[in-house]
Amino acid sequence: IIVTREAIADLAANHERLWGRPPTNRELSALIDRRVEDEMLYREGLAMGLDRDDAVVKRRVRQKFDLIAAETDGVAPTEADLAAFLKAHPDRFREPPVLSFRQLLLPAGSTAAEIAAKLDSGADPAVLGKPTLLPPAMQEAAADSVASLFGAPFAAALVTVPQGGWQGPVASAFGLHLVKIEARKPAADPVLADVHAEVEREWESARRRQARAELLARLRDRYTVIVAE
Repeated sequence: IIVTREAIADLAANHERLWGRPPTNRELSALIDRRVEDEMLYREGLAMGLDRDDAVVKRRVRQKFDLIAAETDGVAPTEADLAAFLKAHPDRFREPPVLSFRQLLLPAGSTAAEIAAKLDSGADPAVLGKPTLLPPAMQEAAADSVASLFGAPFAAALVTVPQGGWQGPVASAFGLHLVKIEARKPAADPVLADVHAEVEREWESARRRQARAELLARLRDRYTVIVAE
């Protein structure tokens, strides 16, 4: 068992990161002793075959192999690569519609037309609507933020509801609503300069998945797999 200068330097650096100071000579000696003990026990365990058929050991080895394979296959994307990836997957990076609206939850026994007529006559929405913890209005809210509060069908409906005047009923997870669209900005097609970091991250993730699939395909050619019936 050889404890190199580099290994000792790593032990000292780890101690300093943990405790904010270099180890004393006694502490460093204890760290080295522990490293030697760990190596002895590890080798004895290997000699006894304790690493075989152990799910935890297999998972850890597999994770390390995946990491090494991904690092050795690292390729930086060109701007053309990113532009092509963005063109192929625009929906991943498209800015959602932005909505400014008011809403009220219809009380039981009332109709949308009845409440809308009162609102158009100047009635207070807070008085007419059913009490709820939902926000009575949202300003310049992304559609996905609206969906997180009211549900995806409600947010999708607001994208197509006519602007101006109270409209409805519009269904949400909480019931039926009247809504008034005050402003709406449609979904914006992504421009690479605006989403460069996100596109690069997604490109890298896709590249890693593809590289892993290709690696597994190559490895399968090296193995004969027999599955018992």
